[in-house]
Amino acid sequence: MSIKAGIWIDHRKAVIVTIEAGEERMSVLFSAVEKHPERSGDSPLHGRYEALQVPADDRRQKALTQALDVFYDAVIAAVRTAESLLICGPGEAKGELRKRFERKGLAARIAAVETEDKMTDRQIAAKTREYFAQAAHRAS
Repeated sequence: MSIKAGIWIDHRKAVIVTIEAGEERMSVLFSAVEKHPERSGDSPLHGRYEALQVPADDRRQKALTQALDVFYDAVIAAVRTAESLLICGPGEAKGELRKRFERKGLAARIAAVETEDKMTDRQIAAKTREYFAQAAHRAS
C-alpha cells in the first residue's frame, strides 16, 4: 500500500499528516528560525544611533537561509517514505520546500502545492484525506 502525506508549512512549523493503509498519523516539526531582529528605539531623531545593534542584512539572511534549510531537510526526512505529497501553507515556505525537494531529486513525489491560510491540525488532516480521496477517485 502506498504512503501519502500532506504537509502544511510556514517558516515556524510544519504539520505532517501521513496516511498508510487507512491509518493516519500526525506529527509537528518546529523550526529554529527566529524573527528578524529589528532596530531598537534609537534613531537619528531620538539620540545616538548605533549601526552595530543589528547584524548586517546579508549575515541575517544567510543565518535565516541556513536555519530554513535544516528545517526543510527535517521535513523531507519525515516524509521520505511517502510516494505522494500534498504541500500547502500560507506563505513562501511551501514554494521553498518544493524547491528543496527538487534539489534533492524528489520533486516527482509532489502531487500538488496549494495556498492555504492558517489551519487547525484537524483541518490539515481533513484536507489531506479529502485531497487523496479525490485523487484516487479521479484515477479510477
